[in-house]
Amino acid sequence: MTKSRSKQLVICVDNEGYAASLEKRKIYEALRDPAADKHGMLRIIDESGEAYLYPKTLFRSIALPLAVKRAVLAA
Repeated sequence: MTKSRSKQLVICVDNEGYAASLEKRKIYEALRDPAADKHGMLRIIDESGEAYLYPKTLFRSIALPLAVKRAVLAA
């Protein structure tokens, strides 16, 4: 499995309560975190550049062509 395939990209659809940390309609990288997943949370690299937990309901998974996904992750 390549590095880009192991990373999940999500789009923020709601930032209520997290306006300083998340931008609506922005693509974020979600890190795999089984413990957070059990509690309905996602570990997101947010605007600070750090990974924090946020409710899954604020995001939707997105599927991008592999070349686009690689470009987004490299940016």
